[in-house]
Amino acid sequence: MRLVTYTLRGWTSVGVVHDGLIIDLPQAYATLLADRGVSDATGRALAECPPDLVMLLARDGLERAREVAAAVIEQLPDKRDRFAAAGVVAALDDPAVQLRPPLLRPDKIICLGLNYADHAAESGAAVPQYPELFSKFPSTLIGPGEPIVLPRVSQQVDYEAELAVVIGRPGRFIPADRALDYVAGYTILNDISMRDFQFRGRQWLPGKTFDRSTPVGPWLVTADEVPDPQNLTITTEVSGAVLQHSNTREMIFPVAETIAYLSQIVRLAPGDLIATGTPAGVGFARKPPRFLQPGDVVRVTIERVGTLENPVVAEG
Repeated sequence: MRLVTYTLRGWTSVGVVHDGLIIDLPQAYATLLADRGVSDATGRALAECPPDLVMLLARDGLERAREVAAAVIEQLPDKRDRFAAAGVVAALDDPAVQLRPPLLRPDKIICLGLNYADHAAESGAAVPQYPELFSKFPSTLIGPGEPIVLPRVSQQVDYEAELAVVIGRPGRFIPADRALDYVAGYTILNDISMRDFQFRGRQWLPGKTFDRSTPVGPWLVTADEVPDPQNLTITTEVSGAVLQHSNTREMIFPVAETIAYLSQIVRLAPGDLIATGTPAGVGFARKPPRFLQPGDVVRVTIERVGTLENPVVAEG
């Protein structure tokens, strides 16, 4: 199941992608409940299928989402026009549809640095003994298709393709052999980095948390569709040139070990976003360096997850 957060005509909501359509979960659930004669169908739908993915995960709503989507899909041949008029379905390629980051305001965004040995080597860093951690703010997130804006104060804006993990269950001190049971799904995160700010001191945060600098998406793919997160091809193209190409099997700290380690430090919550690091091929390590320029288009593709594409523009 692929879950998107999208905006259409002022309505921001969560939907399931099916055959070129977005099935709006709260609208669909309200319609199904009303058809069953349930009073206050809209209120119940918003409570049980909220139009926010973090809230949906916190309410353990993935199974309900599956049931709602399945019911709509079953009825589509006979009720497509009615569903479209009621806002239950919308075309994914409708120009009025704006895909947003799947998670608009996650409680935590935790990122790993130097989690591929080849990236550590190109960065001139030793392979870390423990996960190298930094955080981002929710204000950094943008969705697919939204422009990566080159800040006027930075001349070294870099790309970093990363598999991102979305937590689905709360947990503390999670054992590694059960850690994947806590994963709701996976998405793509492009850890855009302002290297001239990142390397001004020992902490990376200044170069990692510019407002609206981190593309995420295009959707969340549920964990059942990614049986092995350690066997996914990951590729970055910048304006058609392949600059990163690797596989998640090359991670130093795999997803399960990372979740177990983080849960020793903090209680993980539904909707928490964990970025698992980038492989070699980043711009600052190239000779000559290859930083992003206005007019570039960055495409990050991860096997079984999808493609996240964003144009690059100068700050106005």
